[in-house]
Amino acid sequence: MIVVNIPGRDKNLEINTLLLDLNGTISFDGHLIEGVAERIARLKEKVDIYLLTADTFGFGAQIAEELEIEFYKVDSEDGDKDKKAFVHRFDAQNVAAIGNGFNDRSMLSEAGISIVIIGPEGCSPKALAAADIAVTDINHAFDLLLNPMRIKATMRA
Repeated sequence: MIVVNIPGRDKNLEINTLLLDLNGTISFDGHLIEGVAERIARLKEKVDIYLLTADTFGFGAQIAEELEIEFYKVDSEDGDKDKKAFVHRFDAQNVAAIGNGFNDRSMLSEAGISIVIIGPEGCSPKALAAADIAVTDINHAFDLLLNPMRIKATMRA
């Protein structure tokens, strides 16, 4: 579990589930971004991790298997709805979500804490508006979760 104490909130965030988008988030042009595997290995010690993707390049299941995380394929036409529903398989307040695309907007909005990636593939303005934090690199997002005091500094009231 990752515990984040954010001044101005009634209670601590207790994150035990991490939902990840694939393309433009942990991968670029179908290839895993350098540094991701190492950070996911560390995060798996604290939270359960799920990869949610429409799988544009067809490598989602393989990447999830390599990372030893759960894979969930969303509808390519209405993946936003699937991702939102997936958040609610858990207590949404205990979920962290990371994404960059239009089909991530509801997942980001519903999660207890959400991080949007503004990377080489860009970022949907709707996803940006739905997120709690924006970063320019997935490894920075993972480092926030691995060092929750950084989240506290960004999210304080």
